Amino acid sequence: MENSKLETISNLFEDSEIRSAWDSEKEEYYFSVVDVIGALTDSNIPRNYWSDLKRKLKQEGSQLNENIVQLKMKSQKDGKNYLTDTLDTKGILRLIESIPSPKAEPFKLWLAKMGNDRIDEVFDPEIAINRAVDYYRSRGYDDNWIKARMTGVVDRRKLTDVWKENGITKNFEYAVLTNEIYQAWSGMKASEYKDFKGIRKESLRDNMTDIEVALTDLGEIATRELARKHKPYGLEQNKEIAKRGGKIAKNTRDNLEEELGESVISSKNALSYKYLNSNKLNKKKLAKGKENDNNTK
Repeated sequence: MENSKLETISNLFEDSEIRSAWDSEKEEYYFSVVDVIGALTDSNIPRNYWSDLKRKLKQEGSQLNENIVQLKMKSQKDGKNYLTDTLDTKGILRLIESIPSPKAEPFKLWLAKMGNDRIDEVFDPEIAINRAVDYYRSRGYDDNWIKARMTGVVDRRKLTDVWKENGITKNFEYAVLTNEIYQAWSGMKASEYKDFKGIRKESLRDNMTDIEVALTDLGEIATRELARKHKPYGLEQNKEIAKRGGKIAKNTRDNLEEELGESVISSKNALSYKYLNSNKLNKKKLAKGKENDNNTK
């Protein structure tokens, strides 16, 4: 199977992440078996559960093993991509028959609905947009925030397109450049910003205030326009442009904070739950960042 056909995504079943890949040509999902087992069982180590079950199914002569497709998916632990056992919808339904779980029937309904939704979106992409709006509304975001967030998604794509034209091709390079923008305007890398807000794998922007989203978007738009103008090539040249773009957003932040008399960076997030030992980055770091900024002026 060619990965170029696939769109790798994550879906939630009762707050459990199910890593998935959508094959647009076959109009079929492929689901991480380990994630499905984790969602359906109380196993502390779903990988071991699957290893034992796979051995048992093979001994019983089940042909399910022959339908396993290994796809590269991002690990929930370290964010790296690893080959992962996946099954299509039909295979997952057969798998469920071998897993005693009270969640089996709800999971089947979830599978059916999600598959239909995705197929419908192929013919009418507006359905996906409406689904995103409904998702954010259900979590308490107001329409102005949603509008800014979705505009930011488009602006981000325009930026990465320019980066690609300027010789940026590797995922880690996009991450480095994004961090340069964040560092320049907020004083924190993306990972540090997440620590400050007490989030982990969740989207950073989904946990920002409207002001934080606007400043992030401004930094990226400024970087995009500077890159179009100066045409840097390669990582090092683009890093310098990213810093300059982030600095433009920083100037806006400084002006606004001077008028408000307070920081516009918030430790608040939109989560309905809280991680233990989170929020490691405290306000001292922000204060230190401010002090460093003042020393360089």
